[in-house]
Formats: sequence, C-alpha cells, structure tokens
Amino acid sequence: MCEAHPTGEIPPRSGVAFTLDRGQRLTVIDPCGEQVADLLAYNRHDIGEVLSSGRTLDYASRIYLTTGDPLYSNRSNVLLTIVADTVGRHDFLLTPCSKDTFRIIYGDTDPHRGCFGNLAAALKPYGIGPDQIPVAFNCFMNVPIDAATGAITVAPPLSRAGDHITFEAQQDLVIGLTACSALQSNNGRFKPIHYRIDPATAAL
Repeated sequence: MCEAHPTGEIPPRSGVAFTLDRGQRLTVIDPCGEQVADLLAYNRHDIGEVLSSGRTLDYASRIYLTTGDPLYSNRSNVLLTIVADTVGRHDFLLTPCSKDTFRIIYGDTDPHRGCFGNLAAALKPYGIGPDQIPVAFNCFMNVPIDAATGAITVAPPLSRAGDHITFEAQQDLVIGLTACSALQSNNGRFKPIHYRIDPATAAL
C-alpha cells in the first residue's frame, strides 16, 4: 500500500528540478517502499558549485550519512544538512543510472535514459548541462560493502512505505530529484517518489 503524496509526486522512472531557498526544508518520501531517489543540489547563484560526494565523505570520514550530517559542495561549502531520517541507509557512491548503465550492466539493446537522462532534461532550463551532473546523493539506496575485499553490492532499499529523509538548505539552491530507473536499485519494481517543501520553522 502506497501513502498519498502531500505535495509533489515524481512518477516512476522520471525526474524533476526546482529551486529551494536557504532555510527551506525538503522532505523526500518513499510512498511505497524500496524506491531510490537521486538528489542533486547546485548553488543557484553559481551553478559551478555542486554537491560533492568526495568532499562530503572525506569530511564525514564514513560512508553512511544520516541526521545531523552536512552535504558539502565541490568548494567545501555546506549546501544541505540532513535534519531528519527514518531509514539511516543511503548511498553516496554510485553515479546516476544512464543509458550506458543499462547497456553495460543489464545488456539492454534499447536502454532507458535513466536518472542521468532524467536529471539532464529537468536541469536544462536552469542552464545545467549533462557534463555538470556529478554523483548524486541516492536517498534510500542500500549499498553494502565487504570490509575485507571492498566489493560492493546493490541490495534492496531498507525504506518502507512512508519513510523519509529531510534536508535543510544552507544556500539558495537548484535541486534535481528523481524516482530511480534501475531495477536492481529498487528491488525489481519501479515506484514513485514524493517530496515536500517546508519553511525551516515547520514542525517535522
């Protein structure tokens, strides 16, 4: 059973882009369970500044991020802070799925454009091109790592219907957000993603 969406709905295998003002809060909701959402953030006043997985993981000194953790830009400025999280397992390692992902990993002969293509299309009106799309923060994605070998596995998300993660904007931002298109990431079924934007003072 999927929960009703409170504000915005991203249909399966699609994406959106929108602005977020400093201080506003973005809540990303998994309405059905086991569905990943790729999240990107750019400084609205200088789109050359973008969310950085490398900087964020370097400063956090760990892979799994949750409530209280800042997400840094390529210029070491905080763009978003995680202020609430009901899941506690997200991925900041794997790049957005693309036509090449489906061709190379799945062997598709007519591949879907994936999160990469969806993000490129959604962000184009903001002057953001495909080469400006980095590794995304993959809300709800579950990527266990073998401590001995370093091998990674894409496992089903731990999120259940209604689980959510909330970010507070530390800058004026352009946000890209998807309902992920990769079967392996979403336990074999494509589902929607919901999202809500609130003022910083709103109760969670």
